[in-house]
Amino acid sequence: MTHRLPCQLDHVVIGARSLDEGRQFVGDLLGEAPREGGRHGAMGTHNALLGLGDGVYLEIIAIDPEGEAPQSPRWFSLDHDTTTEKLQRGPQLLTWVVRTDCIDRLSELDAYADADVKPMSRGSLRWQFAFSPDGRCFADGILPHVIQWDTDIHPAQALAGGHCRLSTLVATLPDDQAVRETLSAMDLLGSIDCRADPGQAPSLAAEFTTPKGIVRL
Repeated sequence: MTHRLPCQLDHVVIGARSLDEGRQFVGDLLGEAPREGGRHGAMGTHNALLGLGDGVYLEIIAIDPEGEAPQSPRWFSLDHDTTTEKLQRGPQLLTWVVRTDCIDRLSELDAYADADVKPMSRGSLRWQFAFSPDGRCFADGILPHVIQWDTDIHPAQALAGGHCRLSTLVATLPDDQAVRETLSAMDLLGSIDCRADPGQAPSLAAEFTTPKGIVRL
C-alpha cells in the first residue's frame, strides 16, 4: 500500500558561490531585488529571499564565509564537488522545498526512508527539516526537501507585494515512474511537470513570470 503524506509547494532553492553573487544574479534575471534573509548557524549558510506570491518564495543560499563549519554535511548538496563545480559557472537552481503538517510520517515513503528530520531556526523562525544522510538533494533535486514550519508567520508573508510568480517546475529524468509515484503520494503532481527522457540526465528547471517577461532558469 502506498502511504500518503500531503504536501504543498513552499519554495525553490538557488545556490550560489556567494550570497552577493546570487542576489545580483536573481535581481538581474527576474527584475526584482531579493531581500536579505539571515544566517543558519547550524549549517554554516546564509540566505536571501524573494516572494513569488501564493505563499511561495525563492531562496538564494550560499556558504557563509563568517559561519562555522557544521557538524554534518551542509544541506542542498553545498558540500559536494559536483555542486561546487556547477556553482563555479554561476548560480544554479538546486532543488525545491515543500511543506507538510505531518513530517513525522515522512519515513513511510520509500524515497525518504533514510531522511533525518532535525529542528532548525533562523532568527525568530523555527522549523523541522528533512535532511538526506549525506546532505545531498533528494533524487538530484527532482524530489523536494520537506519542511514543517513551527511558527505562526510563514516567511512568504513578509515578502508580499512583488510581481514575480513561479509559473511551473519541470523535471526531466531517464525514468520518471518511481518519482511520479512518490510525488503522487505527496499530492505534488500538480506542482511539477515530470518528463521522462531515457537519454537525458536528471534536471530541474523553473519558469517565472516577471516584470521582464517569461524567464526560464
